[in-house]
Amino acid sequence: MPVTYQKHEIIHCERCRTAFECKANSYTKCQCTTVQLTINEVQYVAESYDGCLCVNCLRDLQKEYQESL
Repeated sequence: MPVTYQKHEIIHCERCRTAFECKANSYTKCQCTTVQLTINEVQYVAESYDGCLCVNCLRDLQKEYQESL
């Protein structure tokens, strides 16, 4: 059986534990770049999480932040 190598790492969202492909070495192609966060939203997320989050969690946290204003 041939060995296959993945170009990017499969990681788990720190918030919901969903697996997704991290493309930190190709940042412009990473799924997280589809969610445009303001500086304040980034700070809000960073207060609770250190690692990568999936798109759904980023959107949820963005909405949570906007609702808290």
